[in-house]
Amino acid sequence: MKWIYFFLILANSFLRANAQVKVKFEMQNIPPSKDSVAEYFLAGNFNNWKPNDAAFQFSKVNGDYLLEKQLPVDIYEYKITRGSWDKVEAGSKGNALANRSLNLKRDTIVKITVANWADQFKKEPLKHTESVNVHILDTAFLIPQLAAKRRIWIYLPPSYISSTKKYPVLYMHDGQNLFDQLTSGYGEWGVDELLDSLIAKGQKEYIVIGIDHGGSERLKEYNPYDSEYGKGKGKAYVDFLVETLKPYVDKKYRTKKDSENTAIAGSSMGGLISMYAIATYPKVFGKAGVFSPAFWLGKTIEADIKNKLKNLNESKVYLVAGDLEGKAMVSDMKNVFQILNPTGTNKNIKMVEKADGKHSEWFWHREFVDFYKFISN
Repeated sequence: MKWIYFFLILANSFLRANAQVKVKFEMQNIPPSKDSVAEYFLAGNFNNWKPNDAAFQFSKVNGDYLLEKQLPVDIYEYKITRGSWDKVEAGSKGNALANRSLNLKRDTIVKITVANWADQFKKEPLKHTESVNVHILDTAFLIPQLAAKRRIWIYLPPSYISSTKKYPVLYMHDGQNLFDQLTSGYGEWGVDELLDSLIAKGQKEYIVIGIDHGGSERLKEYNPYDSEYGKGKGKAYVDFLVETLKPYVDKKYRTKKDSENTAIAGSSMGGLISMYAIATYPKVFGKAGVFSPAFWLGKTIEADIKNKLKNLNESKVYLVAGDLEGKAMVSDMKNVFQILNPTGTNKNIKMVEKADGKHSEWFWHREFVDFYKFISN
């Protein structure tokens, strides 16, 4: 009887952890817009922040706009858009707003009032904010594996011009958001300013390569597996890094080519593809920064890591996520950490969970410092 009782408790806990509840979003007092036909969407950590996701589009019912979904019990962040981030909700004076938050525990009705829309205001033009150490390697670098072209950024350490030494290299995704406020969609990481400061204080110098994402193709290019967003192109993207971009960088710049001196990092989908890259090519990438990883869109990564675990003995992996990004985000990260470091004694595999962490550039900017120190030692 005891084992039956234990089983029932375990089953009940599992059901509670995976419970789906109903949530109904009701939009009220919608401000006017320039659109000839009004369309409203929910974008959040439940749909990888896609601003025009048809599965999260409001429907007009008797003059009101409603959206009903079944979602797991969890903590969610979201915003209202009119189909793009240029048309995201804003404050009454056009000011940017923090993400809305929903701690979903039971069937819930959420009433939403939008103050205004970002595109209704004339904005002060943003200015370039990249430091003098950042350059454009190429505005349209060919990616033969994807039949596409991308802008490639490069951060050269302060001593690069005046020295003859070689440097380790960090490859990062979402290049638009790394160095320059003008090109970033949601704010920049400020990697260049962070590095300038850390290096001035005696930290190791790295070259950083930033690869622009492909806009609407990002959810496929940063996913090595097929998903609800389409056929995954992540394997081809990582092959590009290994077969095309890295050889080019190693030839043109003074780099340390070995895996111990080659790192890769990114956030969200960039975290997923960084984990895949180091698991697939551990002899190329010896270190990885996995920020707020979207493992939920690529659960096969767990099986891949298990199958390739013996090849990751010398690898350094830094995983970080915040509690305010949702329980699934943190639990998925913990699952991967457990696979990588089952005894918890491997100092080369580190996991950081921050209570205030959100799915945002400010969070990744802050956590980048400890990641950089981790790969520099």
